[in-house]
Amino acid sequence: MKRVYTAKDIEELKRNGGTLPADAILTPQAKEALSGGDIPFAPKAAANAAPARKEYKVPEKEYKWVHGQDPKTPEEIEKFFRSPEIEKLKRLIVDLGRRSYSKNYNDGNGGNFSVRVGDNIVLCTPTMISKGSMTPEDMCFVDMDGNQLAGNRKRTSEVLAHLAIMKRQPMAKACCHAHPPHATAFALAGKTPPRCVNPETEIFIGQVGLADYGTPGTQHMANAVGEQGVDHDCVFMVNHGVMTWANDIETAFWKMENVEAHCFTSMLAFQIGGPRHFSDSDAAELVKIRKAMGMVDQQNLTECNLCDTKDDFRGVVCKAKAPATAQSGAGFDCDAEKLVAKITQMIVSEMKK
Repeated sequence: MKRVYTAKDIEELKRNGGTLPADAILTPQAKEALSGGDIPFAPKAAANAAPARKEYKVPEKEYKWVHGQDPKTPEEIEKFFRSPEIEKLKRLIVDLGRRSYSKNYNDGNGGNFSVRVGDNIVLCTPTMISKGSMTPEDMCFVDMDGNQLAGNRKRTSEVLAHLAIMKRQPMAKACCHAHPPHATAFALAGKTPPRCVNPETEIFIGQVGLADYGTPGTQHMANAVGEQGVDHDCVFMVNHGVMTWANDIETAFWKMENVEAHCFTSMLAFQIGGPRHFSDSDAAELVKIRKAMGMVDQQNLTECNLCDTKDDFRGVVCKAKAPATAQSGAGFDCDAEKLVAKITQMIVSEMKK
């Protein structure tokens, strides 16, 4: 409703400062009091002006801390460990553990999660616990060297591999380790899944890294995973399992889901003739999207042919930069695949007789 302004209202605006609405109604005395012109009118909105556009936001999931402000004393660390923001992360990890276990990603007590919450503090899951039955009270604090700082249960020994990535790659703020069956099958064979066949995988995973086998929980294994984790946000731990990282723990888990689905569907595709590769130019467009989303820049993928095989099942690895394990083990042997296909066809033909 429009307001009627009197001379008294105008005098008050002059004393206190203010703005008259563009649609204000003035009494004759108010107009006379305003004759000096020392009170501004608010600009009138254009009749055909477009309504302000609503801003749609992507939720911010990364945990951010103030550098140089880590709690130091045992009392300060314990207080931080019980703080609302850390309790929220604990509940999220519990939820992800149940989701992971329900997908058959974690056999027995396999797999673990971690989130960096300070310059020298990491929240992680404990050892010897099913990821399907964790509670917030089970979580642990460790420093960047793996020394336990807080928690009722002993931390997982494999957190060393998580820390090895975090130390080498500042973008890695959270890690997820699991044993999803199809992706782990590739890891057991020392092979990477096919490239340039699935857009989502190219964007969110890119080239999978291959880390040489090391005894679980040892520094040797941690170093092998850490080196591969610098340039790859998904690492296949040869003869072991899978590690993914991101700037938040839920995205790290999504990458685990993504690579497992890719390995599973790739296996199915090769049973019916093999996936069709898209072109190098299409792959290059996906690399641009990956970079725009802030994913780790896999430099080697821009310097060699992204899709250098079209008719076989090789993992695409730049020979100039690939580690020895990747050069010798990545992808399926094309000749062997053709032999298997030929034998299978002979068996099918005999069964039809």
